[in-house]
Amino acid sequence: MAFQELLDQVGDLGKYQILQMVLIFPTLMMLLCQIFLENFTAAIPGHRCWVNILDNDTVSDNDTEILSPDALLRISIPMDSDLRPDKCHRFIHPQWQLLHVNGTFTNMTEPDKETCLDGWVYDQSSFPSTIITEWDLVCSYQSQKSVVQFLFMTGMLVGGLIGGHLSDRFGRKLILRWCLLQLTIFGTSAAFAPTFLIYCLLRFLSGCASVIILINGPLLIIEWIRPSSKVMAITLMSCALSLGQMILGGLAFLFRGWRTLQLVVSVPFLVIFFSSRWLVEPARWLIINNKPEEGLKALRKVAHINGMKNAGDILTMEGLRSSMQDELEAAQTKTTVCDLFCTPDLRKRICLLLFVRFATIVPFYGITINLQHFGSNIFLFQVVFGALTALVRCLPLLVQNHMGRRTTQTVFMFLVGLSILANTFVPQEMQTLRVALASAGISFAAASSTSFSIHLIELIPTVLSKEFSRKVKEINSSVKNDKSLRYFQELTGEEKENYERKTKYRNFLLYLQTSKKILLEN
Repeated sequence: MAFQELLDQVGDLGKYQILQMVLIFPTLMMLLCQIFLENFTAAIPGHRCWVNILDNDTVSDNDTEILSPDALLRISIPMDSDLRPDKCHRFIHPQWQLLHVNGTFTNMTEPDKETCLDGWVYDQSSFPSTIITEWDLVCSYQSQKSVVQFLFMTGMLVGGLIGGHLSDRFGRKLILRWCLLQLTIFGTSAAFAPTFLIYCLLRFLSGCASVIILINGPLLIIEWIRPSSKVMAITLMSCALSLGQMILGGLAFLFRGWRTLQLVVSVPFLVIFFSSRWLVEPARWLIINNKPEEGLKALRKVAHINGMKNAGDILTMEGLRSSMQDELEAAQTKTTVCDLFCTPDLRKRICLLLFVRFATIVPFYGITINLQHFGSNIFLFQVVFGALTALVRCLPLLVQNHMGRRTTQTVFMFLVGLSILANTFVPQEMQTLRVALASAGISFAAASSTSFSIHLIELIPTVLSKEFSRKVKEINSSVKNDKSLRYFQELTGEEKENYERKTKYRNFLLYLQTSKKILLEN
């Protein structure tokens, strides 16, 4: 493509691209901390009903002073089906007869129980406070934890729908900086949320900003490097996401209070916001959006940072317009999302890609945001899962060159489904095997996600544009030595317009034929 020739002049993977990655990678790491924050801020600790004779320090009763806390718990809290203290019920009156263990009262009627009318007592050995303990989101209110996660993911969905349009209209850098500031404000405010409703609203708005950062951050890197280096860049950015999972586990272990942890993972975005002013808007976007002067300035700035001394003589306005002529003409045609579904072949391809993306993301998030189902040491699980996914995300880089993109994606998705399906038949008592299968599932899901990202960026729409540009160049080079060139020079003004109109129509038909051929081959 013509723009790739300009990138060759400014330098590929030079000093600027490295500095850009140094800024974007920490952003992605901290962003993962925001996405999986509810693993710790919404962790559900052990709990039971508040009982007057056990938890009221002002009670002074001769009958209770000689009893141990375990005995008081036994007469106050019924046992559940697993012979553990019930988390959501208590006896209406103390059942003193339960202190007898000689079986005398085996035929007694079931004591009357009630819900936890006076609140709950929480185990604070792992977490001194979470949003669960803050607003008593247990028992009949335990579903509210899922509401928080649902609202954050809904925010990501809404942000994803509007973020692309805003980025195309106002630029990647501007929208990225705005979302960094938005995430800083709403993330920090969530640490001081006085009510559960306000906290949910702030997490929803944080989700809107998070997904746009997750999209625009990598785009700023990808649009400044050549296609040959994009696979490596995507792999490194995927590994940065996994490192963010490990960082979250460490931060959550150090800062156990939910408000403190919320603050710790939100304030760094303010530093990233101020640092993002050094990022450069992609030159392609500037040029296509009728800002060639700014685009040329961006190219020269990147070339200067990369130490390309002779680039200033080559990067001129005339050279830029001639190199980008085809892309500038193509940009005059306004496109929408609906254009992706206009032709049957392209519509089929888009639907398949959406399905593959859905099938890859659901198991990854399903495992990652439910760490408490695998055991109590969720700090360790968070770090281990992050380390495993960081390792396997490098597999597509090695495997795809030998097996191909489609085969690699198929194999990874098959292994994801196999590990999850096998886990459904493992009994709850075999916890080690369940954790091992879950680790395999999340690892293959991460590898599948990276493989999909590589496959996607090569399919839509780069491969079509690149092949079409190559075909047009072949035609143009053949026309130079053809009689049609002399014929065109001899035409009058109106005849030239008719000839150009026919030529553009011929190129359009060529584009459709090339697109169909590529889609069938892939």
